[in-house]
Amino acid sequence: MHKKELVLLSQIESLERLLYRLPEHHPQRQFLQVELYRSAAGKRGEDRLARKLVEFSPEENYRFMQNVCLSLGDWKIQIDGLLLTERGAIIIESKNNSGQLYFDHQTGEFARTDSEGARTVMEDPTIQLNKNIRFLTKFFKLHNIHLPIKGIVVFTSKHCEFITKPQNSAICKTYQLIDYIFNILYSFPETKTRPNLSKIDKLLQKHQTPYKRLPLCQLYTIASTELKTGIFCVTCKKHQMIRKSRCGWICELCQSVDPLAFETTVQEYFSVVHTQLSNKQLRQFCNLESPYVASRLLATFNLETAGALRNRTYHLKNKD
Repeated sequence: MHKKELVLLSQIESLERLLYRLPEHHPQRQFLQVELYRSAAGKRGEDRLARKLVEFSPEENYRFMQNVCLSLGDWKIQIDGLLLTERGAIIIESKNNSGQLYFDHQTGEFARTDSEGARTVMEDPTIQLNKNIRFLTKFFKLHNIHLPIKGIVVFTSKHCEFITKPQNSAICKTYQLIDYIFNILYSFPETKTRPNLSKIDKLLQKHQTPYKRLPLCQLYTIASTELKTGIFCVTCKKHQMIRKSRCGWICELCQSVDPLAFETTVQEYFSVVHTQLSNKQLRQFCNLESPYVASRLLATFNLETAGALRNRTYHLKNKD
């Protein structure tokens, strides 16, 4: 029997599912709603960045990579965007800050003032960009890659305004990005030998060290006993799905049918509650009565297992 592969839900989906399971007056609800808003806004910014880069069409070959996660020993970095060209590499640091933005070249501080006039001092994104440039320079040197590296910070929010900008860093808005990239591209010295971008791309893919996400309940210190139980209905947003042999899963309240309801709920458990799952924990989370039914359902997924019989636990398989 072919077993289904399971992966974690996205950060946005996980936050949405957690909020649906929390009681209405849970003390962390408002904070999590802000986290969801920020995650969704960040994703929209990443999408705008990717769409804008469709306009980048130089004469030479190039590769564009998103969310590049690399490590050298304990030194780990995450690069939002990496543009590999035959002239050089350009690291793209993406920020979704809105409001009025201030870069103070004397103090090295970065601040924003929102629409209500509240001022917040934050980490200067050019500092992170410079760290990533230093890391990639060392990484390229270790792997004998001769490619100069520069970087740019792009603010993807449609509602940001630069009041001051640093003099020695490339900083722009999304609509300005392509012009800035070409300016950086033409600032690289010309070389007679052309690098093998496909080889560099494969090397970076080989050394990817994806960020390990904590289940949200562990990340935000929420007890699993605080969560509503049951299988979620995407139509009416209640946890009232039950199993029907012919059509899969059906909602007792709105009668919606969803053949993937149980599969998504198992993904939800690993994304929100814990990295390991037992038969008993599954039955409690999904409101299932029979351990035999739960066992048969779990057997349809390609999961790692540990222990035997009553002590067996299930885990998502590591993607190497």
